[in-house]
Amino acid sequence: MSYLEATNNLYKEAALKPDVGLCCTTNPIWELPGLKIPKIMQEMNYGCGSTVHARDLSNNPKMLYVGVGGGMELLQFSYFNRKKGGVVGVDVVDEMLEASRKNFKVAEEENAWFKSDFVELKKGDALNLPVEDNTIDVAAQNCLFNIFKAEDLKRAIEEMYRVLKPHGKLVMSDPTCEQPMNDELREDDRLRALCLSGSIPIDQYIKALTDVGFGTIEIRARKPYRVLAPNAYPTNELIYIESIEVAAIKDPMPLDGPCIFTGKAAIYYGDEDFFDDNNGHVLIKNQPLSICDKTANALASLNTNDIFISKSTYHYDGGGCC
Repeated sequence: MSYLEATNNLYKEAALKPDVGLCCTTNPIWELPGLKIPKIMQEMNYGCGSTVHARDLSNNPKMLYVGVGGGMELLQFSYFNRKKGGVVGVDVVDEMLEASRKNFKVAEEENAWFKSDFVELKKGDALNLPVEDNTIDVAAQNCLFNIFKAEDLKRAIEEMYRVLKPHGKLVMSDPTCEQPMNDELREDDRLRALCLSGSIPIDQYIKALTDVGFGTIEIRARKPYRVLAPNAYPTNELIYIESIEVAAIKDPMPLDGPCIFTGKAAIYYGDEDFFDDNNGHVLIKNQPLSICDKTANALASLNTNDIFISKSTYHYDGGGCC
């Protein structure tokens, strides 16, 4: 049995019998005005963060969600579109698709504005999406890509890139781990399916996105997820796993490399009212400006002692320049 078969079997079981502890159970359930999340969807919230951000979802975007779970994020995305087929949900597990269909009927009863046909459910594989090129404004996946091994991860990202429109966004939440994992952990198909042993360092995660061509990367959140302890897992040391929320934007790749926002800011505190680096960056005195890592390095290399550059907070919420 391959690791992908192990994953499909695990989520088939989770579709037939909701497993509340399967993934992160501490994430808040965002309930927007007039939006009620059915209890069954909350019980089937098999994710490690959120991919629903209001600032991504203006002007009735066409949305794609891969790995439907119990349908909670599909329902949340529908809130911002409310049109037939406005959201496409793709999953390879028949039982999960059927569970989502049933859950949408419950959502209809609890939300007067919602209709099940707002969501078009399709059977398909993240490695070969049943979606046409350049047709999606916002694509999303939650706690799926970390399951893939390197070549399959590359293919899954390429597929998301293919279906997105120019300047479209791929919004993701995945576990990451900065510590090395031994081969026994890495090759345990069930632990990989459980979103544990497939976790990779953030730098590798970002590189996988930029290698495919995404020109802008935003890290929006970084928070605790799991600990693998020697008394429960095949490891001699505690392994700390975090989850991150990331947006990869299908912008053209800049000649000097991608713009990667990790939550850095620059503050000018000199004698003038502002500082202009003559490269598109104007810093108003004592006003923090969000900057990408590339711009942070460029400003740090200037011969000036009156610019403070913060460390990465791994929390970026828009604005600034790169």
